[in-house]
Amino acid sequence: MRAFFQRAAALAAFVALLWAVQVVNWITGYGLNPAFGLIPRHVGGLDGVIAMPLLHGSFAHLMANTPPLLVMGGLLVATTTRALLPVNAVVIGLGGSLVWLFGSSAIHIGASGLVFGWFGFLVTRGLVDRSPITLGAALLVGVLYGSLLWGVLPGQPGVSWEAHLFGAIAGAAAAVLVRTHVHAPRLGGVDLD
Repeated sequence: MRAFFQRAAALAAFVALLWAVQVVNWITGYGLNPAFGLIPRHVGGLDGVIAMPLLHGSFAHLMANTPPLLVMGGLLVATTTRALLPVNAVVIGLGGSLVWLFGSSAIHIGASGLVFGWFGFLVTRGLVDRSPITLGAALLVGVLYGSLLWGVLPGQPGVSWEAHLFGAIAGAAAAVLVRTHVHAPRLGGVDLD
């Protein structure tokens, strides 16, 4: 149980970091976005692969990302005991790299690629592992956030649908690639069969 609270505290600290970066970004007139945002196919934009989830275009942008980060992040920390770092490395690294390779020439910012990555991971892991806990998490995410899938389609100006699409693909890949290292916690004394 202590490990769960440590992972939950790390999630809360990450979301607090996003808000702190947003305040600094706002104070600087959003100067961090062009300096550290992901710029496809430009070597100078490669740092955006890592920085993109930390940067947002407005407080409303971050506010829209915060609830799904907390809900899906909470499900992730509740059902993933040892693989949070590898899962996030695949989602951020692979998803961001695909945006860098194939994204539009705009500056890409925001944590929604991570949100879609966690969505893709939780749903795919439920389908791959088929344990009651991971299937339950997949079902809950599907019910709460299934409408997110419309976000992988182009059409809304100013929205990086590429980050959404490649984040979801990277999350699904993480569910397969990190599968042997991801285990739902055992419920002591409860037979789930």
